[in-house]
Parts: sequence; C-alpha cells; structure tokens
Amino acid sequence: MTLLIWTVLGYLLGSVPFGIVITRAMGLGDLRQIGSGNIGATNVLRTGSKPAALATLILDSGKGAIAVLLARWLSGDDSAAQLAGLAAMMGHCFPVWLGFRGGKGMATFLGTMLALAWPVGLLCCATWAVAFAISRISSVGALAAVASAAPWTLVLGRTDLTITSLILTFVVLYRHKENIARLRAGTEPRVGKKS
Repeated sequence: MTLLIWTVLGYLLGSVPFGIVITRAMGLGDLRQIGSGNIGATNVLRTGSKPAALATLILDSGKGAIAVLLARWLSGDDSAAQLAGLAAMMGHCFPVWLGFRGGKGMATFLGTMLALAWPVGLLCCATWAVAFAISRISSVGALAAVASAAPWTLVLGRTDLTITSLILTFVVLYRHKENIARLRAGTEPRVGKKS
C-alpha cells in the first residue's frame, strides 16, 4: 500500500506541466502551438524567452528529484524512492491532464537520477553536456545521457539502480522516437532556432 501511495503521488507531481504554466503566466502563448508542441524546456526556449526555458528546466527536473527525496525521507525505503521517481517520469511524459501527451522527460530524468544517486546523475549531466556541446542538438545530448545511465550505475557499483535507470532510459527513448527519425534524416533542428 505504501509503495502504491508513493507511485500515485510521484505520478501526480510529475504530471504538473510547468512549461505550459510558465509560458502562459509570462504571456508567451500556448506552448503546444509553438515549435514542436512539446511542453519541455527546449521548446520553451523556442519562444525566445531564456528565463522561461530555465525556469521550466529547473521545475521539470525538480519534480523528479522532489518525488524521490520525499519518498526516501518519509518512507525510509529506497524502493519507494525509485518507484516515486519512475512514476514522476511517467507523469511528466504521460500526464492525465493533457490527454497523456506530455514532455519527453529529459529534465525529469536528470532530476530523478541526481536524487537517486548524485554521482550517477552528475555523470549523466556531464554526458549530456559533452554530446550537446559537440552537436548543438538537444536530442543528441538527451539520447547520449540516457544511454549512459545504466553503464554509469555499473561503473559506480550502484547495481541497485540499473533496472530503474534502464526503464527510465526506454521511456525517454520512446518519447524521442520522432527526434531519432529526424536525426537519421538529417533534419533535426539545432538549439537556438525558432520554429
């Protein structure tokens, strides 16, 4: 029952569409009608507002981290923390409030991994930064970071997180399937261009 409660709470926390809330509050329009229509920070950046994009990035990553930390703190159970993080990711990617059409999960993924095991999370962030710096394509950074998560858990001896990291990775890969198709076609846009 406790695990179920944390799963539900994690999902509800993750399902808050901060990108939409922030862009509407700042008078930037309906984010779902801008650029890719995605609700994450990369698409918020396409509105031309860096502060809005930064706020979205922080809040989307924060909801994954908060779900994990609250579950760990209040339950004392690492299984509850992992479930809460997984549920927050599912809430972000498939929010009931938006007809289960949410974000792609990268910021929430990083926040979740940082809260579960900060060394693994930092290495995922570093992987993202290197891949993005080379490509200037957000999805390349995202795909590299999530693909590195499970290997980093093995390298750092956090095998208790390997299965969770693999599930998170597959969710992000699934949400990036259109990006992967565009990367193969050579039509994936670079960050900084308005759509």
